Amino acid sequence: MRLYICTILSALIISCSGDAEKQHSIDMSQLQEDLIAANKKATMLESEQIDHYIEKNKLELVKTQTGLRYQIYKDIEGEVISNNQRAVVQYTINLLDGTECYSTKEAVEEFTVGKDYVESGLHEGIQFMSVGDKAIIIIPSHLAHGLAGDLKKIPFRSTIIYDIELVAIK
Repeated sequence: MRLYICTILSALIISCSGDAEKQHSIDMSQLQEDLIAANKKATMLESEQIDHYIEKNKLELVKTQTGLRYQIYKDIEGEVISNNQRAVVQYTINLLDGTECYSTKEAVEEFTVGKDYVESGLHEGIQFMSVGDKAIIIIPSHLAHGLAGDLKKIPFRSTIIYDIELVAIK
C-alpha cells in the first residue's frame, strides 16, 4: 500500500512540475517585441506632450535627431562650446507642467561637456551655445533621467526643460 501511495505521489509531483515548466515558459522574442512596441508608444506619447507644450507656449524650437528641442532666445556671436571644455552655467529646470525642480538663481554651476555626470541631453544642447547665450532646452526623458527620474525632484519618465545661460567657458 505504501508503495502504491508513493508511486501516485511521485507521479503527481512529476506531472505537476512538468506543467509548471510549461506554464512559466516565456517566449523571449515575443516579450522583446512587446517591450519595443510599448517603448515606441511611450516615446511617441512623450513627443506629443512636448509638441503640445511648445504650441501652447508659442515657442519656435529646433528638433534634433535625438528628439531634443532647443531655442536660443538670446544669441550672442561667438564660438560655440564643444566637448572637453568646461561650461559655466546658470539655469532653472522645470517639468512640462511648470513645476520648478532646480535652479541656480544666485550661483553658477560647472561641468565638462561630454564628460561630467549631467543629463546627456544637456551635453547635446549646450553645444549649440556660445558665451552669453540664453536658451530653452527641452530634454525628453530618454536624454534626461530615464525611467527612474532623479529619485529626488524629477519623477520617473519626465521631460525636463532647461532655461539656461552659458556664462563662461573655461
